[in-house]
Amino acid sequence: MEKFTSIVSRAVPLREENVDTDQIIPARFLKATDREGFGDNLFRDWRYNDQNEPKAGFVLNNQDYSGTIFLAGKNFGSGSSREHAAWALYDYGFKVVVSSFFADIFKNNALNNGLLPVQVSDDFLASLQEKVESDPSEKIVVDLETQVIRLESTGEEESFEINPYKKKCLQNGYDDIDYLVSILDKVEEFEKK
Repeated sequence: MEKFTSIVSRAVPLREENVDTDQIIPARFLKATDREGFGDNLFRDWRYNDQNEPKAGFVLNNQDYSGTIFLAGKNFGSGSSREHAAWALYDYGFKVVVSSFFADIFKNNALNNGLLPVQVSDDFLASLQEKVESDPSEKIVVDLETQVIRLESTGEEESFEINPYKKKCLQNGYDDIDYLVSILDKVEEFEKK
């Protein structure tokens, strides 16, 4: 995984609430076990019509919006445990997903795959979405070290929580195995005792 310290980026807003993992990546695309290529089918049924043509009204098809931060609605990632949902968002190019509530299984899958889920208050999420919708060039700062998310233009900010272990893994680009390898000397010392 890539190391994550901080990001300053434009954002893509999707106000839809209760987005489940089947909407993020439909089940018919889950045949592969490799993480690459899932971004092509991110929100597939919302992005394309039956003729495989982009739907003009969907935010990922709007060239005004870009960036590595995805502003999701409340209750994002509900439904079945589908690690592929985190893979699809990450493969598409997102490094951060912001919501006022995440399904626990999605949140854990995201953290395990280098995607930072930032949970904020309903009011702050609405403020972020309004600012980005009114000015798509608005940039958002996400600083993992200080655990703060901020609108660059106004300085409006809010702190967010993250499990200290997962924070350390993201900062170092570790998955769980990489972390164990990084402390192998301590494990070997423990085994000797």
